[in-house]
Amino acid sequence: MLNIVLFGPPGAGKGTQSEKLIQKYGLTHLSTGDLFRKHLGEGTELGKLARTYMDQGHLVPDEVVIGMVEDKIANSKDSKGFIFDGFPRTTAQAEALGAMLSKNGMRISGMIALEVPHDVLRERIKERGKTSNRVDDQDEEKINTRIKVYLDETLPVAKYYENQGKFKNVNGVGEIEEIFNEISSVIDSY
Repeated sequence: MLNIVLFGPPGAGKGTQSEKLIQKYGLTHLSTGDLFRKHLGEGTELGKLARTYMDQGHLVPDEVVIGMVEDKIANSKDSKGFIFDGFPRTTAQAEALGAMLSKNGMRISGMIALEVPHDVLRERIKERGKTSNRVDDQDEEKINTRIKVYLDETLPVAKYYENQGKFKNVNGVGEIEEIFNEISSVIDSY
């Protein structure tokens, strides 16, 4: 079973590349952002709780995220594998994910990190905000907070997978198809 962590800062292109990888490899997409938006749209208690953190550009607490992910995995038993998009965001989440997968006879195949300079990220996020109407993508202060949170809290997850020999960098700037081909080459090497 192929289980990929697609990693990178906000605006790196994880969502765009995830769509293409899902089509090519038949993976189940697991995006905590999508899970949160679903709960936000439905007005669930979890959605309301997540909103307070997301509106400030902060990460939703691990226990909330991990519960949602575990539920998604448990309800996707026939999957060929998963592409984790925006998760895990902390080392604690990575450890919990590893334990969850192990309990189900699975493991992470590898982490692929999209690397994009911060000035390009800011422009991409602002552009995305114009088309998606996401308030958090249109506010410079929130964008800067999200990038800082990524650097301070999320980047250590890369080291966690690097220590396991499962980490690969991919340049996230260029034509979408070129980036996709490079990611596919990494996946095909697993």
